[in-house]
Amino acid sequence: MTYTLLAISAVAAAVVLDLFILRTRLLSQGRFWFAWGILVFFQLITNGWLTSREIVQYDPEMILGLRLAFAPVEDLAFGFALIVLTLSAWLKFSPLQASRD
Repeated sequence: MTYTLLAISAVAAAVVLDLFILRTRLLSQGRFWFAWGILVFFQLITNGWLTSREIVQYDPEMILGLRLAFAPVEDLAFGFALIVLTLSAWLKFSPLQASRD
């Protein structure tokens, strides 16, 4: 499976988990999108630095080829999925959140 398909699958799984399984509705909150904008800015800086210096390299056969700040767009998708999964799980399973319900 290519890196692109893995990234798309990860985003789809994160969205389904957030909206339909855990039902945290994180993706419907403006504060999430504001925070994600901040995170993606720093992700682009970090990924750009790592990939422009060839510390991290990608097989051209496994990615789309579209890059932002030297990093493949698939990295943004994976970063998005990881953030959504982490925050959704935190919201659902946090003892502080459970005490509010």
